[in-house]
Amino acid sequence: MFRRKLTALDYHNPGEFDCTDESQFRNCIVWLEDQKIRHYKIEDRGNLRDVPGSDWPAAYNQYLQDLNCPFGASERAEAVDWLLGLAVRYEYGDNVNKYKNCPPLEASANVRATSDPLVNLDTDSPDFKAGVMALANILKIQRHDDYLVMLKAVRILIQERLSPEAIAKASQSKEGVPVALDKHILGFDTGDSTLNEAAQILRLLHIEELRELQTKINEAIVAVQAVIADPKTDHRLGKVGR
Repeated sequence: MFRRKLTALDYHNPGEFDCTDESQFRNCIVWLEDQKIRHYKIEDRGNLRDVPGSDWPAAYNQYLQDLNCPFGASERAEAVDWLLGLAVRYEYGDNVNKYKNCPPLEASANVRATSDPLVNLDTDSPDFKAGVMALANILKIQRHDDYLVMLKAVRILIQERLSPEAIAKASQSKEGVPVALDKHILGFDTGDSTLNEAAQILRLLHIEELRELQTKINEAIVAVQAVIADPKTDHRLGKVGR
């Protein structure tokens, strides 16, 4: 599953690499640090190079933290994929002139464009999972076992809070309408006029929130009805329905 990136990095056996094999996994991490990433000075790589040592997991965990990797040691596949992506980026940065003139891959003639970009996604791909997890970490979205669910949560958050329309709307100052508190009956008396006014204000704010909630409920009902209330009419049969 990591063959493409390992091949790009000239790894010695990209097709045979098994992330679940502890020996292969540790040696690959050391190779990436020694040959491509080079985050530590040579003299500081001793703990990471001690592949058979019992302290290696702690050294690996510290290595991920030092690189600001968004994945932990327990998320092995995602972390390895992230490290490979980092190594590829560094490899390109070290050899820009070599790679910038590479001809682009021709698009397959059999691939058809689709209106839904999620149709052709390989949800089991480590690249996909690592990308979704990175977005979720940046946006502080709660993790979920289904990566598609997390991707939908990312889309909803971006649409509602980070789209140009949402940002422009949030930046607009809202002017309130003056309200005469004495015209609104509280329904109880706290014995303190200041507390009574505060209670009236809280009640009015609560009513406003309920109105907004009712509006959203109505919009949801309309949206559902638009989906399910779409009968197909067949005049030849003289009836409405599928």
